Amino acid sequence: MTRRSCAIYATGIVCAHLLIVGIALLVAQVFQTLVQNRLKKEITLTEGSRVFDTWKNPPPPVYMQYFFFNVSNPDEFMAGKKAVVTQVGPYTYREYRPRENVTFMENGSMVSAFSPKTFVFRPDLSVGDPEVDVVTTVNIPAVAVMNKVKDSFWMSTLVSGMMRTTKAGIFMTRPVHEILWGFKDPLLSKIHKMKPEIEEYFGLMYMKNGSLDDHFVLHTGEKDYMDYTKIFSWNGKSELKWWTSNQSNMINGTDGSTFHPLLKRDERLYIFSSDLCRSIHVSFVKDVEVKGIPAYRFAPPRDVLASPEENPANAGFCVPAGNCLGTGVIKVSVCRKDAPVVISFPHFYLADKKYAEGVDGMSPNQEDHQTYLDLNPKTGIPVRASKRAQINIILNKIVSGCTFQTVVIDNASAAKLRKLLLISMLMSNFPLLIIAIGAIMLLIFIVLMVRARRKKVSLPNRSKIFNKNKMVSRKSLYMRFHDAK
Repeated sequence: MTRRSCAIYATGIVCAHLLIVGIALLVAQVFQTLVQNRLKKEITLTEGSRVFDTWKNPPPPVYMQYFFFNVSNPDEFMAGKKAVVTQVGPYTYREYRPRENVTFMENGSMVSAFSPKTFVFRPDLSVGDPEVDVVTTVNIPAVAVMNKVKDSFWMSTLVSGMMRTTKAGIFMTRPVHEILWGFKDPLLSKIHKMKPEIEEYFGLMYMKNGSLDDHFVLHTGEKDYMDYTKIFSWNGKSELKWWTSNQSNMINGTDGSTFHPLLKRDERLYIFSSDLCRSIHVSFVKDVEVKGIPAYRFAPPRDVLASPEENPANAGFCVPAGNCLGTGVIKVSVCRKDAPVVISFPHFYLADKKYAEGVDGMSPNQEDHQTYLDLNPKTGIPVRASKRAQINIILNKIVSGCTFQTVVIDNASAAKLRKLLLISMLMSNFPLLIIAIGAIMLLIFIVLMVRARRKKVSLPNRSKIFNKNKMVSRKSLYMRFHDAK
């Protein structure tokens, strides 16, 4: 056997082995399993893991945008007409949310941490100066006090007298900064003198800038990757006590900033929201891409805030039992010191039409008012998120204001994630690379075999032609010799 023949057969043997090995690895999903197991091990809250430092000090910037509904006809409203409001904002603050006092528990299977939040005003992303701009809105302290004493004739009379002396009405006009971060309320100050336990300051975000409000104990994911950052307890509670059913009082899911790896489209993800005083779920909406990173978009469906008629599971959020509002709103007085506070999506998005139609100035739409999370399915890392909520006061459906929280993965983190996903993709697709090389070698083997076959066929023909030419030459030589004689 010639060297050429040996090379051809060696090529065939190698390509056959590559194809067999590649197809076997692809069918058995060996490399995919290796990559998934590696992700499950790396994405845990343990010292030195890939995600621990970013969980402890999240690098992507988080922005809180506050909008207010300025009531332009308070007197007409008090006379029975529909409220007319104009949206004012945004007033934007950069939110910093490091984890502090991080302590591992239960042999590393759980971790305890505080989640303080600090807000820094960003004038470049705002419409004006919150200390100068004023807004006319519902006087929440006055309405809350009135709601508290409404069942007592004597207390109602006393509060009415205090409101007259302090000139407190159903509406107030104050700077945005005071409404957000707090002011000394005249009515609350009078009550504070009689009941020192009553706070005399009020603000939607009063005492929330830098305070250690939320204490979480989380699963690290070391035992089960599906439990990664799931909440075990919040502020010392493993379940809530506010609502009227065991299911409604459950603390489910994560805090919304992290999720387990290897997400699936048909999953229902749970999030505990301290703003809503309850857990909610989000469902898959569509595939998206953020800065070159593939992601699944998850969003709360309508049934999250549906009435018990639409979703019987929500009956437990009616307090007292049976006292329910319509679809798209939830009364959270139980965790707001009995203030008549109702939470909805902005402009009553996904709510019954009667709420948006009850206030002149509402224009609900998905693009501007949907809450959503864009999660990379392989790692579970949020690459973009928008949390949108509206605070309402029960006063003929008057609106108080909206908060929009947005976060987009920063460029440095995006580059690291893209690199990780590239390595993961290459490893997962390594069997395909082996099959591709085997296929190329198979083509080379076929070409070499065809060429060798053609050469083998052409050799006998060349020999016959040579012998024929040789006989002709001899005959010609004999004839010339004969002629010469």
